[in-house]
Amino acid sequence: MKKLILVRHAKSDWPEETDDFNRPLADKGLEEAKRMSSFIKNNNVAIDRFVSSPAVRALTTCEIFNESYRINVTTDEKLYNPSERNFESVIYDLDDSHHSVALFSHNNGISNFANSMSEDIFHFPTCGVAGFEIDCHSWSEFNGANKKLLFFYEPKKI
Repeated sequence: MKKLILVRHAKSDWPEETDDFNRPLADKGLEEAKRMSSFIKNNNVAIDRFVSSPAVRALTTCEIFNESYRINVTTDEKLYNPSERNFESVIYDLDDSHHSVALFSHNNGISNFANSMSEDIFHFPTCGVAGFEIDCHSWSEFNGANKKLLFFYEPKKI
């Protein structure tokens, strides 16, 4: 069994003359990310690896989560402005030694990808976190594997 954790970046800001890629987190987003990362760590959500979009708001969210986990973080361009196939491509590239991986990305792609695996999720709020159990031994088996929603956390509800 593998576990896939999807994390939408926390609330971002959009200062004047800042392009989309370089948007920072808003103060509220910094607080959300700290609160959510502590919440999932305290609820024993095991994660072996973080893979983040390289965009500032997603990577900063990932780095805040990593203050609780202290694990290896990598970035992947495919998680910036992603389609469902982008997520699958990142998953197929994962090392099978990682049993529980968190992907940090953006909407609408992350909501669409989560909805392709479960009918229980409709829209990811900022800093929303969903966990799925993937019935496979290798990430290369992801596409044909059964997927089960384990949890869906929203900052306003924790």
